[in-house]
Amino acid sequence: MTPQLSADCVPPTPVEELSVRSADGTRLHVEVHGQPGAPTVVLAHGWTCSTAFWAPVIRELADRYRVVAYDQRGHGHSEIPPSRVRYSTRALAEDLSAVLTRTVPAGERAVLAGHSMGGMTIMAAGGRPEVAERTAAAVLVSTGPGRLVDELTVVPDAVRPAGLRRFLHRRLLYSRMPLGPVSAISRAALKYATMGPDSPAGRVEATARIVHACPTTVRARWAGVLGRLDVHAGLARLAAPTAVVVGTADRLTPPVHAHRIVAELSDSQGLLLLPGVGHMAPLERPVEVAAEIHRMAGAYLSAAAESAPVPASAPAPVPASVAERTAVA
Repeated sequence: MTPQLSADCVPPTPVEELSVRSADGTRLHVEVHGQPGAPTVVLAHGWTCSTAFWAPVIRELADRYRVVAYDQRGHGHSEIPPSRVRYSTRALAEDLSAVLTRTVPAGERAVLAGHSMGGMTIMAAGGRPEVAERTAAAVLVSTGPGRLVDELTVVPDAVRPAGLRRFLHRRLLYSRMPLGPVSAISRAALKYATMGPDSPAGRVEATARIVHACPTTVRARWAGVLGRLDVHAGLARLAAPTAVVVGTADRLTPPVHAHRIVAELSDSQGLLLLPGVGHMAPLERPVEVAAEIHRMAGAYLSAAAESAPVPASAPAPVPASVAERTAVA
């Protein structure tokens, strides 16, 4: 029996849809949600996902912000580049630059939030003037700047030696196996690899539908980029105040990455640990992720954001001076 999709995971209807051309001509699908004229939040999703991934977070933010979400190249409704050379961290940075230039007017700034490859996008764009001048603050969720294969924990530590685990992880990452229809087996596999053990069936179903919709070729080509990822240089140039979020049960980008990011940031605004949460934190714990975005908007955007109420269900904002904290489970 197919689990019922969690109600807040149903993608909301955008108030506006845009088509944006990146530097190499690739067409990107962009959605605008929420309140026109309100402070802007820009969301960048991760590998094999789409704007639909952000649905629960968009619903949390849309009554207070103008929320911009876009499909990474090859994902969702964005164009699938025909050439392998159009898949790179430079392309990710150029895509973000194009989206910001189109959706954030000159002289205004937004809070950027990136999950997984979306966080890598923000790091890759670190130091780009056209991005920096439109960025008030950033939130990096379930992401890492490099050595992704080395740190994966999908294959248990009991599998030895370590070289064998790296080999198996690389094979999993680079797999060109078509995922096919969503099934009980694929749901169980995705939950194990990407979500916390207590994730509700409706959120696992949402994850499965989103990931299975990603074309096999796109998945494989981005896997090649992730396998050799190194965005430390961009991370070092990321000057905006930046908060980091990670689940303690994240097998794809374990907390070790979050600690490295915090150590390398020029303006770290703290690390939020989500107990028992896996890699898909915005789907697993959207209230906490949205509250962290709101915290950064309240601190670094306009007075309109500062006076916006936090939902009653959200945890109270925590002072940025707290270097590391754990959300209430």
